[in-house]
Order: sequence, then C-alpha cells, then structure tokens
Amino acid sequence: MPVFHRIQTKLLVIAAFTSALPASILVWQQDWSLMLSSAVVLLAVTLILLLTHLLLQPINQGLQALESGLLNFKDGEFSTLLGYKGHDELGGLCQLYNETANKLRQEKQWIYQRELMLDKVLQSSPQALLLIDDSQHLVYSNQTARELFLKGQRLEGSLLKDILATAPEALGAALSHGKDGLFSFEVADNEVQTWHLSTGRFLLNNQYHHLYLFKHLTRELSRQEVAVWKKVIRVISHELNNSLAPISSMLHSGQVLAGKLDEPRLARVFNTIDDRIRHLSEFIQGYGRFAKLPTPQPVNIDWQELINTLKLQWSFQYLGELPQLNGYADRAQLEQLLINLLKNAHESGSKPENIEVSIDLSNEGQQRGHIISINDQGKGMSETVMSNALLPFYSTKSSGTGLGLALCREIAEAHQGKISFYNRTQGGVSVKVWLPLVS
Repeated sequence: MPVFHRIQTKLLVIAAFTSALPASILVWQQDWSLMLSSAVVLLAVTLILLLTHLLLQPINQGLQALESGLLNFKDGEFSTLLGYKGHDELGGLCQLYNETANKLRQEKQWIYQRELMLDKVLQSSPQALLLIDDSQHLVYSNQTARELFLKGQRLEGSLLKDILATAPEALGAALSHGKDGLFSFEVADNEVQTWHLSTGRFLLNNQYHHLYLFKHLTRELSRQEVAVWKKVIRVISHELNNSLAPISSMLHSGQVLAGKLDEPRLARVFNTIDDRIRHLSEFIQGYGRFAKLPTPQPVNIDWQELINTLKLQWSFQYLGELPQLNGYADRAQLEQLLINLLKNAHESGSKPENIEVSIDLSNEGQQRGHIISINDQGKGMSETVMSNALLPFYSTKSSGTGLGLALCREIAEAHQGKISFYNRTQGGVSVKVWLPLVS
C-alpha cells in the first residue's frame, strides 16, 4: 500500500474515534432512544470523516508526488520533477525536491561526461590496462590490452587464469608475479618486445581490485639506443673534422712545395693522402646524415610515380596492384629508404628478376597504414645478423659502413612506422616497412 494511503487511513481512524467519543457523551446526557442516539453518533462520525477526507485531498496529492519522486531517486532517475504547486508546507517540500533533482541531474550529467572522457582516454591509450577483482575476474580492459592478450577479443568477465592460458609465457609470469618491472617476450616472426609492468591495489565498491598497467618500451629503448649512437657519431665527426681541416691545409702546402721539386714519389704520396682525406670526409658526411636526419615533411605519395622512379635505378618485379589510396610521407626520405633496401636485395646474391616489391593496405593494431614489402632470394640472414642488422656500425660487408639499414629504421620510426625482417621459407629475406595512413 502506498505511503499516502496508509497515512490517510490512520488519520481517518483518529478522526472517527475523536468524533464518536464526544457525540456519544452528548447523546448519553440526552434522554433519547437507542435508535436516535445511534443515528446521531453515526451522522456525526460520517460528517467528520467526510470533512477530514476533503481536507486530506491536497495533502494526499503532495504526499503521492513526494513518494513517486523518492522512488525515482531510488532508481537513479533525476529528470522527473513534481507538479504539486500548493502554497503550503508540502508545496515547499516539493519545491525543495525539484531543486535537489535539478542539482543531482546536472551532477549526474557531469559525472557521465567525465566517465566518457576517461573511457575514451583509456581506450586510446598505448598502455595496456587490466582491472581485476578479488575473485580474479576481469572487470575492465582497454583496446591495447585486448590486442595484447586476445587479439582484440573481449576480456571482461573472463577469469585471469583463462586469459593467461593463451598469453605468452613471459607475459603470464610477469602478471602472476604481480610486481613492477621489465620483461620481454617473443611475438610472431621472431620479433622480441619489451614491456614494463606497473601494479596497484585499491578498494572499489567495498571490494579490493588489482590494477595492471603494461607499457610498451621496445620502440622507446630503440630510440634511446639510437640517440646514444647519434651522440657518439657527432662527437667522432667533430673530432675528425677538426683534424682533417689542418691536414688538408698542410697537404695543399706540401703539394705546392713538391711541385717545385722533380720527385715523382712525393707526388704519389701526396695524391694518396689527398685520396684518403676525401674518402674520410665522405665517410664522415655519411654518418652525419644519419646523426642529423631532418624532421620528415610529409606529402602525398603517388605510388605509381615512386615505383617508376625506383625502376630507373634498380631492377625488380612489382607484384599485385597498387593501392588506391596515396601514401603520406617525406618523399626524399621514403625514396632513400627504398633505395637502401633494394641495394641490399641486389647485394644479397639474389637474381634481379627474383627481387619483388609490393605495396598493400594493412592494419597495425587499430591503425590503418601501408605496408611495403621487398623480397629477395639471396642467402638470407642468420639469427645474429637479423638481431643486429638495424644497429648503427653493424655490417657484414668488408666495405660497409653499417648505416644503410640503421638509416632505414630511423626514417621509418620518424614517420611513426616500423621496419622488420623475416627469413623466407623459399630462401632469401623479406623486408616489411609499415607506414601509418594519414588522411
């Protein structure tokens, strides 16, 4: 029974009792018959009940409105306002209710907007996030976590042990250990990734929850490693340039003096020194280009035009159809990257007709991009060579500088892309360059 009905019943009982008692005393003092006395008492009670009912009507309306409003509050609904406008105490309470409902509705909208913003930030974060309750059920995960553990499938509601059953062993061990630190594991095609795990525990809805944050550090560590190499190169280049300048000056003076003497051996000595100085200068300039790679200036890339340009310099077969969407990259840097890779393919021992190039649309996580593949049928790469191929100064060639592939990686990462190497089952190496698609 609604609250206002119960109150109304109680008030009517009290009114009936309080009206029947004095009427009975009054009738008792009169010498009336029993029938007349009963009729008078019944009439008095009826009139009082009718009057009480009429007086309670507005009160009932106000109580009914308040009860409906409070039930809405209980259900978390703050958009309904009370229509009772009486100029009495209940009217004041209803007005106060409406003001409270407006305030709560505004706060609910503000909290909802904050939750949307927070969810958007968490879902787009490059860090993987897992929230697990004390029963080991996963409560929340973002897109990066879904990609890391189940290739984009939904994780919420799953048990932690079920998630770890399909995860890489090192990833599962780090999560089970539950402490902050670095760990690495191997993904597809022999690629090793390094991650940092941060953990936390807090009380939420009267239950303890565990928060796990995974930060991908592979690219950051590579960036720091390259930054150290660049600093070393700049220092060495500076010192060599400081030494080459006076040597070149003294060489010129020596050549002038030697010209006055009829001694062929001196001319050969000075020519050899001059040749080595030029070679060393070119060597330093090559390292300088790597150490001071300019910020990319992306423009729309016409793939057909780029392929035609590359074919003027190197022989290769293009496979498939060109993508309908143009690329977006620094034209000169992208061309230099592909020239270096084609040069390596030709030097791998592969026949020119077996070198293949293809460009396709591809997804990297949730981001679309172009993937450029260059395949050869050369000698392939050993594990040692593949793991060190992108490091500056590393080369398997007697005359190599070890900068070609390092420069390729630097260009790819400057475009927010990546480069990777794979040995092909039919022999040779496949190099893949992924560049994000920018519309």
